[in-house]
Amino acid sequence: MEAIVCISENWGIGLDGQLLFHLSADMKRFRTLTLGKTVLLGSRTLATFPEGKPLPDRRCIVFTRSADAIEGAEVAHTVDEALALAGSDAIVIGGASIYTLLLPYCERVKVTKVFASPKADSFFPNLDTHPDWRVDAKGEVMEENGLKFQFIDYVKK
Repeated sequence: MEAIVCISENWGIGLDGQLLFHLSADMKRFRTLTLGKTVLLGSRTLATFPEGKPLPDRRCIVFTRSADAIEGAEVAHTVDEALALAGSDAIVIGGASIYTLLLPYCERVKVTKVFASPKADSFFPNLDTHPDWRVDAKGEVMEENGLKFQFIDYVKK
């Protein structure tokens, strides 16, 4: 299993339920890496998608406490349920609590690191200081809309 995330310099990922950054290069990478795959996400993340609906052309597994069905998605109430549904090729796409729950089951994390530190209220675990993770690959530093960013892949040690 993998995770994909866009972070600030202090590993922030969101504020008030919204992403911190909207970079077309990051969105294109996200689409390329998740299209046709199984994605795991929380119900609050799902609510931020257009019309609150699952992403097209992906198998969506949504963590929720609700017993209600979600049109176009499968529902999981526990980590064990999610893992059984997802298999090993799934990609975790957020939010913060889902990343924290499923990071121990991930072998790779694809990070877009933005070299800025806006205010954030949700965070991804800092893989630079995490003893179980190491950098596997770094892309070139790019710039878009005045923001510098870099694609960095982490792998479990």
